[in-house]
Amino acid sequence: MTKQTVRIDKWLWAARFFKTRSLATEMVNAGHVQCNGDRPKPSKGIQIGDILKIVRNQEQYMITVTGLAEKRGSATLAQTLYHEDEQSIKTREEQYQLRKLNASPAPDRRPDKKARRQIIRFRRKED
Repeated sequence: MTKQTVRIDKWLWAARFFKTRSLATEMVNAGHVQCNGDRPKPSKGIQIGDILKIVRNQEQYMITVTGLAEKRGSATLAQTLYHEDEQSIKTREEQYQLRKLNASPAPDRRPDKKARRQIIRFRRKED
């Protein structure tokens, strides 16, 4: 007989949304996770069919729980625990492309001694 509910913090850790269970607990407490439109506590039990909204860094996931697990397994097993909404995938991809376009390009090389001195002088003027 399998368990019908699992703590949301354990499930988020087992599904590999967060590296540690304590981090998953912090994110639930901070309101970065919603369960069926409500703000749950870390001890809330989730069931198959629940809809979760997870905000991690700058990414937002809308997923439906398809399996329950209390222990962390392989990444392939973790992917079978949920199904992500097509709109969620599309929105996340668009946001990624926007961030990529707006990112400042990395310099080609490190500044040499002369350039470092100019940077230091410039920073002193600002203070």
